[in-house]
Amino acid sequence: MRSIAGTVIIAGLTVLGASAAQARPSLYTMTCSEAKAFIKSKGAVVANTGPQTSARIVANASYCDRMQIIKAFVGKTTDNPQCQIGFRCANDQMSVE
Repeated sequence: MRSIAGTVIIAGLTVLGASAAQARPSLYTMTCSEAKAFIKSKGAVVANTGPQTSARIVANASYCDRMQIIKAFVGKTTDNPQCQIGFRCANDQMSVE
């Protein structure tokens, strides 16, 4: 009895994990304005940027680590091949002299 309950719980968690992984939004299927609005409303999102690519895109620097800077993220949308959707967090590459 105990092993059946454990199996049911594990199966349920596996299904939940799989559905969460499928919930990643696909920005390349949106218009430029839809993609921008989506990122702005969520703040920070890991999204599909193409059929087999993904990226973490943020609305502003407050979603990055303190020592990071933001760089414009330009991606393809249904109506614009060069849409500035939001920003990416990047390590500041300041030279030390």
